[in-house]
Amino acid sequence: MSTLQVELVAADRKVWEGEASQVSARSIEGELGIMPGHTPILGVLVEGEVKIHGEGGVRSATIDGGFLSVDHDRVTILAEAVDASGLKG
Repeated sequence: MSTLQVELVAADRKVWEGEASQVSARSIEGELGIMPGHTPILGVLVEGEVKIHGEGGVRSATIDGGFLSVDHDRVTILAEAVDASGLKG
């Protein structure tokens, strides 16, 4: 089974990096669900929750908006501020 390589970055630090089976976030055009094999995309994210689905369950972080890039099963989320309390564990 293929996976996504996910990187969540705030303006001042790398917040989280790891593998996932799916990433969900809300863009200015609506909810995005990213799975392995997704076509390349660059999206503008709005304030809200980013969910990262993986072997250990669902992890989440709250962002203040930002950008999401998908290319070759690599997902990069860039945000000005990130509340990463839901990523622990």
